[in-house]
Amino acid sequence: MAYAFYIKEIGRGKEDARNLSEDEAYHLFAALLDGGVPEMEMGAILMALRMKGESLSEILGFHRAVEERTNRLEFQSAARPVVVPSYGGARHAPNLLPFVALLLTRLGIPVLIHGALRGEGRVATVYVLRELGILPCVSLGQAQARLEADGLAFVPTQTLAPGLASLLALRSRLGVRNPAHTLVKLMNPLAGASVLMASASQTHSLEIIREFMVAAGSRGLLMQGTEGEAFANPERRPRIEYFADGQREVLFEQEVGPLVGLPHLPQGIDASTSAAWIRRALAGEIPVPLPILHQLACCLYASGYSDTMHEAKAVVAVATRGLSAA
Repeated sequence: MAYAFYIKEIGRGKEDARNLSEDEAYHLFAALLDGGVPEMEMGAILMALRMKGESLSEILGFHRAVEERTNRLEFQSAARPVVVPSYGGARHAPNLLPFVALLLTRLGIPVLIHGALRGEGRVATVYVLRELGILPCVSLGQAQARLEADGLAFVPTQTLAPGLASLLALRSRLGVRNPAHTLVKLMNPLAGASVLMASASQTHSLEIIREFMVAAGSRGLLMQGTEGEAFANPERRPRIEYFADGQREVLFEQEVGPLVGLPHLPQGIDASTSAAWIRRALAGEIPVPLPILHQLACCLYASGYSDTMHEAKAVVAVATRGLSAA
């Protein structure tokens, strides 16, 4: 493969660089995932894409390459399972993604979380899950068994897509993100019907994921993440959008204006404190923040558990009575 051609096209600077076609992007990312690109050329390609920014055609091509190299789990349930990428971690606010996952399993919605085993200075979801007694799965077979038995499994990226995990690991060497950090948020290792719960922090990232989900006909939810994790900010609900068959529906608009009141949240962001708060909230000792209840309703609707959002909100209200003052 003539890597100089790709570098020349995407490395001309933000104004003059050309976006790759979907097929060009597919072949380039396939080579990156397969480890066939020499280090110098790989660094140049990743930095050029970082400076230019990925286009929709490139994300579609990259995603096709990832899909072909992702290990699949065969799992069926009455309601569509929810797949949650977890690659942010807490830095200033507690990581409540495990709380959302556990609430969903209580409602009968299976949840598959995939992510990194290290937080790189942040409190990763896997750390909080360990404090709750939920360990990462070491194989696809174990993940399958956990989903069937408990309705919840955490699978490391390395187990699902080794090539993508290798590209993610380059952040520590290059100092910046690369397309793998967007692609991993779109990765869905569940074969069959499921719901992807995607999130992003930056406006450009939200827009490119939005465009991708429409163009690809993906089924999923999209929101601005809380420090990069796919759970609703417990203090101020983000906009939550639903995608299916190329259509987009806004289920909740972003909350604006002054805060009416602050929810009771963990006093620290470390894994132990977060897990202790989650246990108390699950026991009904602490009310569930309203934005998280809204997120649960969106998941029930997207999973096919409820036919309408009105019904979904009613189910959540009844199911969490005693856990929430809302």
